[in-house]
Amino acid sequence: MKATGIVRRIDDLGRIVIPKEIRRTLRIREGDPLEIFTERDGSVVFKKYSPVGEWSEPAGILCESIFKTTGFSVAVTDRDACIAVSGAPRRELCERRISSELESVMDSRNHYLRGEDDPAIPLADGENKYFAESVSPIISEGDVLGSVVFFSRGDKRAGETESKLAQAAALFLGRQLE
Repeated sequence: MKATGIVRRIDDLGRIVIPKEIRRTLRIREGDPLEIFTERDGSVVFKKYSPVGEWSEPAGILCESIFKTTGFSVAVTDRDACIAVSGAPRRELCERRISSELESVMDSRNHYLRGEDDPAIPLADGENKYFAESVSPIISEGDVLGSVVFFSRGDKRAGETESKLAQAAALFLGRQLE
């Protein structure tokens, strides 16, 4: 564990304020669920909870099925990282932080299909190898939990079929997570 040197007191309601710098660095937003762990030495650890992350195995099967059917690379993300990938090296993308541009597309809550004149949206942070062609946010109980992304190296464009398939996969995952 890394010490930050920041000390906070618990208020009379048992609350602790997580400093803004830490929230920004770890992309913790208002309303994000945090899982609480305790250790025998008295340590308390807060970890971002990802309901989509719990579904990494079924999401991987879904990605693999879509890739085998369409030949298009597919990723399922939670709000922060790729949790399942097919059609590209998993080591390169799994658990990599998603790009801020992809995060903005998810926050818009709208489906995205890259047009001819649209700028490329990188899939992962600090990576200019893979680009989103079609993005469908996974919405469950009104909250954006992640996305289904058809991506390429910029050499292949997603069409209406891939767009509809991404939307169907995102709706399916959203319903399963309710």
